[in-house]
Amino acid sequence: MVRRFIEQRCGLRLSRSTCLRYLHRLGFVFKRPKKRLLKADQEKRVAFIEQYAALWSEAQATGAKIFFVDEAHFRADADLRGKWVLKGHPALVDSTSPRWGEKASYYSAVCLETAEVEYMELTGNSTAATSTAFLQQLRANHTGPLIVIWDNGPAHGGEAIRTYLATPGLDLRLVRLPAYSPDFNADEAIWGWAREEVTGNTCLGTKALVQEKMTEFFAGLTARTAEIQTRCRTKLQALAEALPAPPTDPRHAIPMEIPSPLWFSCLFEFPHGRKAGCNTRRVFGGCGS
Repeated sequence: MVRRFIEQRCGLRLSRSTCLRYLHRLGFVFKRPKKRLLKADQEKRVAFIEQYAALWSEAQATGAKIFFVDEAHFRADADLRGKWVLKGHPALVDSTSPRWGEKASYYSAVCLETAEVEYMELTGNSTAATSTAFLQQLRANHTGPLIVIWDNGPAHGGEAIRTYLATPGLDLRLVRLPAYSPDFNADEAIWGWAREEVTGNTCLGTKALVQEKMTEFFAGLTARTAEIQTRCRTKLQALAEALPAPPTDPRHAIPMEIPSPLWFSCLFEFPHGRKAGCNTRRVFGGCGS
């Protein structure tokens, strides 16, 4: 692409090695790009940052737990990633070419404040019924108020969920992320972590082996509390913390400048990734601060 641009713009035809040499000399580096989702609504994302900050303050005052929830598939073939090889040698990963249906699917949820992680294995695709089953698991395993934050996927709505939310004394609230905002979902980091340690450059070959290795991964999270809180922290937490704190007494309020939406220009870079009903398990991290 660079060679073509130079030839079209300057009428010069350079070799690939010459182009690389000039790019390095000019300070360019080769990076794998991230998606910038142009359909994301900046105003809604800024408004959600303020909403999340309010939810976090409420949770601190009431003892509620905030869980970020998501679903994902893990296929038996290798998830190709960069790897170190000797110069001049090809980067190869062995594969038995398992069929597309050899995969395991899961729900998971992470609470950043306590580093607790829940997961539930799926049979088939996620639906309103399987989402309800996972909410029931969360409710059964955690006392006190719960706030569940998830995306706008079709499985996160429906009659089954509406009926469950009408349960008297449920004390569970659902909050939807703004559209096209996977970078705000802390649970995305759990999936990226699992792909890194379980399927990254590794062809497991069968669904059964994927399930075995994923079970080991989730079980191991109980001893990785600090790492959970570090890996799963997103720009959402950083931007919410940067908002000015509301005055404790309105009589002593001091006018404060609210950050301009332009300050949130970093809101539009997103990691690549996405989704996928019930066998249930859970994992608890220790109590982190």
